[in-house]
Amino acid sequence: MNSSTSLPAMTVIDSSRFGTLQIEPTDVIEFPLGLIGLGGQRYTLLDRNPGSGFQWLHSLQDGGLALPVIDPRRFFHNFALELTAEERERIGAPDPAEAALYVTVRTAPDPADVVVNLRAPIVVWEGRGYQVLNTAPGAALQAHLFAPADPPGERASAATDSEAPAADAA
Repeated sequence: MNSSTSLPAMTVIDSSRFGTLQIEPTDVIEFPLGLIGLGGQRYTLLDRNPGSGFQWLHSLQDGGLALPVIDPRRFFHNFALELTAEERERIGAPDPAEAALYVTVRTAPDPADVVVNLRAPIVVWEGRGYQVLNTAPGAALQAHLFAPADPPGERASAATDSEAPAADAA
C-alpha cells in the first residue's frame, strides 16, 4: 500500500447556525448549475433531527446559508414529478424516482403558514444536485406543509357533532 496516496480531505465550515462542521467528501453535493437565487455550488445535507423528515441543505461556501428541506414524497402522498427529457438526461438517474428528492421549506411562526416549493424541487443523484422545474399538475410554488388549525370553538363543536348520528354524504 502506498502511504503517499492521500484521501480527499474533509471540508470544514464554520456554520452560523450549527457551529464548526466537518463534512466528509462523500457527503458533498455539487450543483453544477447552482441553485435558483443562491450563490455557491457545493452543499451538504445535515440531518439535525433524525426521523423528523426535515434536513438542512447547507452551503459549504457560505457558513450563513442553510435551507430547511424535506422529501416531498414523505409529506405529500400524491406528489408527482414531471421533468423534460433534457432534465432527465442532465440528472443521469435511470429512473428519477430513485434519486433523492427535496423541496425547500419556508418557515413561519404559525405552522399553518409553513409552505414548500413543489414546483422547483432539488434532485440529487450520485453526488450531483439539480434544481428542476416540475411541470406536474398541482406542483404549487407555495404548498402548505401542515393543515391549518381549526378556528377557535370549532374543535369543541366537532366533538359534539361526532356524538350525533352520521349524516349521509351527498
